[in-house]
Amino acid sequence: MRGFGFLLLLVAALGLSACAPKSKFLKYRGPEVTQVQVHKADRKLYLLHNDKVLKSYDIALGFAPVGHKQFEGDGKTPEGQYFISHKNPDSRYHLSLGVSYPNEADIAFAEAAGKSPGGDIFIHGGPKTKVSQRDWTWGCVSITDREMEVVYSMVKPGTPIFFLP
Repeated sequence: MRGFGFLLLLVAALGLSACAPKSKFLKYRGPEVTQVQVHKADRKLYLLHNDKVLKSYDIALGFAPVGHKQFEGDGKTPEGQYFISHKNPDSRYHLSLGVSYPNEADIAFAEAAGKSPGGDIFIHGGPKTKVSQRDWTWGCVSITDREMEVVYSMVKPGTPIFFLP
């Protein structure tokens, strides 16, 4: 009888552990991501190790994605080379990776026009509510929350990111 009680307790403990919420912080033990590429026209994000694609994802962009981001509120996603600046585990959009936009040239261009270049460009998870259009962000790159968990685990701050037209 004593063995049956222990077995029952073990089964209950395993059952409860299966109900525990899954962490959004995954562990990655594969090849280093040496660069991220965003192909705007194709709506694709690629994670690369040297010249080998490790992962690719369909993406959403800013609500006016054609052309380089120039000013705050223009709805464009940047073009050119930037870097992953930081990880944000407390993002409004599940998880996010910061992008080093604006750079010095972006700031100078916007200031010459008497405007702000904007900022807070991220790769992030999806919105909490349904969106009615494919490109809906203010200039960020969006993927699903589950995909973002994988990307977040693979990409480190300092990784170059290339935004291609």
